Amino acid sequence: MLKGIEEISTTKKRLKFEIPADVVEEEIQKALKEIQKKAKIPGFRPGKAPLAIIEKKFGQEAISDVLEKLVSESYRKAVKEANLKPLVPPIAEDAIDIKRKEPLSFELVVEVRPEIENLSYENIEVEEIETEVKDEEIEEVIKRLCEERGSYEPTDEPTRAGDLVVIDYKTDIGKEAKDFVYKLGAGPFPEDFSKAIEGKKKGESFNVTIDFTEDSIADFAGKKVNFEITLKEVKRKQTVPYEEIYKELGFESMEEFKDYIRKNLENAKKQQAIEQQKIDILKKLLDTHEFELPEGLVEMEIKRITEEYESLGLDITQNMDKISERAKRNVKAYILLEAIGEKEGVTVSEEELKQEIMDIARRYSITPQGVIQYYMSRDGSLEALQNSVFERKVFDILLSKSNKIKKQEAV
Repeated sequence: MLKGIEEISTTKKRLKFEIPADVVEEEIQKALKEIQKKAKIPGFRPGKAPLAIIEKKFGQEAISDVLEKLVSESYRKAVKEANLKPLVPPIAEDAIDIKRKEPLSFELVVEVRPEIENLSYENIEVEEIETEVKDEEIEEVIKRLCEERGSYEPTDEPTRAGDLVVIDYKTDIGKEAKDFVYKLGAGPFPEDFSKAIEGKKKGESFNVTIDFTEDSIADFAGKKVNFEITLKEVKRKQTVPYEEIYKELGFESMEEFKDYIRKNLENAKKQQAIEQQKIDILKKLLDTHEFELPEGLVEMEIKRITEEYESLGLDITQNMDKISERAKRNVKAYILLEAIGEKEGVTVSEEELKQEIMDIARRYSITPQGVIQYYMSRDGSLEALQNSVFERKVFDILLSKSNKIKKQEAV
């Protein structure tokens, strides 16, 4: 039972508990009787072994189970009773042991969400962002699609950058290749290799010497190599004619195709505008609210970001200041959004969580079970997914309550 709460700081509390000896003993006896029902003791039928034998053989197991039960139950009741909002699991600074016939006394230190004074999040000014799609933008998309949907066709013209060539080559170091396909201007060979082939015609043979750097990804790294090259074939990308591209992509008319592009660009611009407004709102929230950050939560976030850096092969030592600042910002943002969500009564229903799983599954062309397995294997729960939905709902509220102003033109 909770005896008292000591305030270590605005984010850290020490909970003091004492459970009467008779309650502890009663729980131990219950645990022993449960074990007695299932225990297989030589010479006794299941459930008939004397309790004294059960205690001698399984006493420590029963005490461990009771200790875990009493500590966890006491903690849950205390958190509810004191209306605390724990951020991380509690820590026992000293060992907790049960001594028979004595009260069970223990202390748990828990980090809680700090109280945010003067929480203000209504009428935050954000700039309206232009989402109109211009005709020139649509034309740029069409031209790009004409290029992307084009195909490589044989040509007898001299080669130029971007052409695909088929070559045979021999080298002075014993390496050779037949029907080697290479795109001029691409790797892994140095630019000089492509330049040597540019301007040549199908059927030509020529020599070129190339210096490969030590860090080259080609097989010739660190070597000076003479190539004897025969150009066997040249292919050049032919773009789809502008007036034919809509048919290529399955549309009935150019007008229908342009309407489709316009709608997609508009949706993309609107989404980008919303994301930018969210960033601006969050920045203003972070700049206008100050409170103590829970050390444990910051340390956990630093660990997470550090692991992210390591996975990307980035230097940890030189980036520790950057990592620390990012961790503090993330924790501060998390606490602010949680506090706003709680004040606005935001919750995430089972149906909303299922819908989020379905949306992710469709987006990445995987099964809903695959989404669940990913989060369970990474985090051990769907809490991160639930938090994502929660934060999105909070941002929707912040946007609806924001004061959108027109961008001032530069003088």
